[in-house]
Amino acid sequence: MSVLPAFAAVKGADLEIRVKAVPGARRDEIAGPLGDRLKIRVSQPPEGGKANEAIRQLLAERLGVAARAIVLASGAANPVKTYLVSGLAGTAVEACAKLA
Repeated sequence: MSVLPAFAAVKGADLEIRVKAVPGARRDEIAGPLGDRLKIRVSQPPEGGKANEAIRQLLAERLGVAARAIVLASGAANPVKTYLVSGLAGTAVEACAKLA
């Protein structure tokens, strides 16, 4: 059985993704694992939740799910965030492979 990367965990039917956000970057990109977090750079500023939404959109695009399936669970005003992706628990290993 494959093991999930340190930045991910299965929580019920959801896939939990722990993120280290870097707002105000030159471009939107998933930089890769950073300890127990997934480092994500976005060009949007942190004000008004713009960076949070950009991260959600980037995760949705990469995972091939609708953005509404991804919820910011914690860290709205913090660079250390946790997102929950509904319905991906059964394919968590495959989903994480799309992110790393």
